[in-house]
Amino acid sequence: MPETVTEMLRTTPRGPFIQEDALARCIDACVGCAQTCIACADACLGEDDVKLLARCIRLDLDCSDVCETTGRLLSRQEQPDLELLRRTIEVCELACRTCAEECARHRHHEHCRICEQSCHACEQACRQLLAVFDRARPQVQA
Repeated sequence: MPETVTEMLRTTPRGPFIQEDALARCIDACVGCAQTCIACADACLGEDDVKLLARCIRLDLDCSDVCETTGRLLSRQEQPDLELLRRTIEVCELACRTCAEECARHRHHEHCRICEQSCHACEQACRQLLAVFDRARPQVQA
């Protein structure tokens, strides 16, 4: 999938609005995390202790929605509002961190362990993209 993301970013007439590698990694991590969180929430619903997993399910669903939205917004290269993107990435980082912390409480369920890892990977990709934003800030003012 990262190859496809990178390939699509390269087809943009003016090129990506910011460093391509970090952008592609973040988009890919967001899309993957969104899917993982949905699958984790679904698996939680099948567990015997589903009532104890209510917060985990809620955070999985919230994180999935935030990651999906972030990945979609970052995929759009034409005339980005950089402050909106920055804030969206920050919210995604927070959603992933919060979801990972909750899944860590339930890592005896394999799906929660996998979701925790995916959330941490997306959180890191968001942090790395924010660092690219910080370094490029004077150059990418819209």
